[in-house]
Amino acid sequence: MKKPVKLRLGVDLGGTKIEVVALAEPDGELLRRRVPTPKGDYPGTVHAVADLVLQAEQELRQRGSVGIGIPGSVSALTGRIRNANSTWLIGQPLQRDLEAALGSEVRLANDANCFALSEAIDGAGAGHEVVFGAILGTGVGGGIVVRGRLLNGANGIAGEWGHNPMPGEAAGRPGGECYCGRRGCIETYLSGPGLAADHLAATGRMLSPQDIVLSAPGDAACEATLQRFESRLARALAQVINLLDPDVIVLGGGLSNIDRLYDTVPRLWLEHVFSDRVATRLLRNRHGDSGGVRGAARLWPGEG
Repeated sequence: MKKPVKLRLGVDLGGTKIEVVALAEPDGELLRRRVPTPKGDYPGTVHAVADLVLQAEQELRQRGSVGIGIPGSVSALTGRIRNANSTWLIGQPLQRDLEAALGSEVRLANDANCFALSEAIDGAGAGHEVVFGAILGTGVGGGIVVRGRLLNGANGIAGEWGHNPMPGEAAGRPGGECYCGRRGCIETYLSGPGLAADHLAATGRMLSPQDIVLSAPGDAACEATLQRFESRLARALAQVINLLDPDVIVLGGGLSNIDRLYDTVPRLWLEHVFSDRVATRLLRNRHGDSGGVRGAARLWPGEG
């Protein structure tokens, strides 16, 4: 008699969309659905996540384990969400409320951790011992996977490089305000909004990150903006290498699609890494924007 497959459901709770994926071995992906995120509406967000999960289970006629990637983390002190750029989640007992809505246990992890886990298991970082996943998108996040296991840390903030100060900026320039309440965080420089804000400050022109990248070959100001971005990314990742010394760094998020980063940044980080050679490789993600939701499904380890 054929052994029934174990169903794993992953949810990516993003700022603009909520996505669910159902995974089972050996069949792989069985289902994928997404809905808009009810921005600013906490009860609506809980309802939307629960509905996606319950509808997936009903369609597949099987209950599954549920892992959820969130923009923030769960405080071990209070059990409530902290450090979320989807600010309506901050201070809310999201895990408790979702478990009540679903009638089953769920596991929550930072969305960057989920991305890193996915890329380490069967993505660009597969087969490497230490993988650092760095998301460059609306925000800047990071996750660490060692020998296939997520590193959470004593405070549950392992990999949160985006809220360190940007290294190497001129004294007396505190940088932009960050949603976390500090100024000059790496996120304020290396996120999509940070790239656009830097170009506006330098030129007086507001362009989207995509327009800056597309215009750079023939526009000196856009080229200069991208060069500043590359220099800052190299300095910030050099700190990661000096502390963690990963085998690979995998980039995710919208800005990971800038092709030139993978050649330019490793050349630039050489002078900032405390070593006579740098074997760490900078890699583009394999799973695109599916990395987070796939990693969330894998918060429950084991077969299937």
